[in-house]
Amino acid sequence: MMRKLILAALFLTGITAMAQDHNRKEGRRQMQDLNPEQLATLQSKRMTLALDLTEGQQSKIKEMFAKNAEARKASMEEHKARKENGKELSDDEKFALKNERLDMQIAHKKEMKSILNDEQYAKWEKMNHRKGMHSKGKHHRGQESKRRPKK
Repeated sequence: MMRKLILAALFLTGITAMAQDHNRKEGRRQMQDLNPEQLATLQSKRMTLALDLTEGQQSKIKEMFAKNAEARKASMEEHKARKENGKELSDDEKFALKNERLDMQIAHKKEMKSILNDEQYAKWEKMNHRKGMHSKGKHHRGQESKRRPKK
């Protein structure tokens, strides 16, 4: 009897996990179908809700997001074409891409600092830090990972 309960619980847990993963993938697919202007609109509205932006800030951020979405979409198409052709990047090309991405992140951060006030910028930094750490799997709900540092 107990064995059947445990098996049923494991079965339900597995189904739930698969359903959540499917929903996450479906959400990403829907976001890819949007054009850069639509993505920028949604991102700027989310930011407005989170940071209580003024009209001027909203328009500047929307413009910045649209520009970034265009660049990201072009980069993804380039990557897709390269992958279809089976062309691998050289180490120098990989370095150049990573360097370019970091330069874009630095520019994005500077632009955000020029648009937001100090309080909004601090809140944005905190939100951005959490999102980055969560997506990399290093933290879960703000908790440190269980790994011990190397000595």
